[in-house]
Amino acid sequence: MKRNGKLLAAPYTLWMVAFIVIPLFFILFYGFTDNDFNVTLGSIAQISKPVNLKALWLSIELSLISTVLCLFLAYPLAMILKGKGRSSSSFIVLIFILPMWMNFLLRTFAWQTLLDKNGVINTVLSAVGLPKQNIINTPSAIILGMVYNFLPFMVLPIYNVLVKIDDNVLNAARDLGANEVQTFVKVTLPLSLPGIISGITMVFVPALTTFVISDILGGGKILLLGNVIEQEFQIMNWHTGSGLSIVLMIFIFVSMLITAKYDKEGEGSLW
Repeated sequence: MKRNGKLLAAPYTLWMVAFIVIPLFFILFYGFTDNDFNVTLGSIAQISKPVNLKALWLSIELSLISTVLCLFLAYPLAMILKGKGRSSSSFIVLIFILPMWMNFLLRTFAWQTLLDKNGVINTVLSAVGLPKQNIINTPSAIILGMVYNFLPFMVLPIYNVLVKIDDNVLNAARDLGANEVQTFVKVTLPLSLPGIISGITMVFVPALTTFVISDILGGGKILLLGNVIEQEFQIMNWHTGSGLSIVLMIFIFVSMLITAKYDKEGEGSLW
């Protein structure tokens, strides 16, 4: 059985080595070396340049705002889905994640069409006599794109944890005199914490590292750190690009540690 298991795992192992381990090795190699391949921290120190530091803080700011918005939208929706029961909620969840089956770029371009100065939203506003809104090429457009694209990654972990909470636990709290607010604050919310932490991680990390959304909805006028890294690799400056990537990897590593601490049993996983 062990031998068969290793054989079945071989394709995944090869895939992981080819597309995770080897690329990660090159990022670390170029990030800690200079053009003469001498070991140095100079590439990582490029983050201290004003333009890179500004891009980093803006990336963190927009990612935090998007994550908070996703949380405030996702938790009530997850509660509603839990109340529907498994049979009804399964279909609703399917409808909710259906847009995720569409290409990420196409979904983002669709929002560009909606938010453009002469796009669908402004056309409708003009038709009803309201002033046009200048949303495209602004931080608000980027946040909107992040929330739309990453919201399912917040809803599903929270929903997955909520459906595992035994109704008898909630009924016991009510029998002991707790009202709905007290039951939520002292029972439901603490028990759903693994899903919240997992959802925050799965939204914050891709929002922090994205460059496509800011390129399309920001019009290339708003540089996030992901855009800076993309530009460095486009001009074949692999050392600086890798050094800045390592800085982002530190944030990802911290997020993984937080998730591992509060979701030790993987209760907040998507499936």
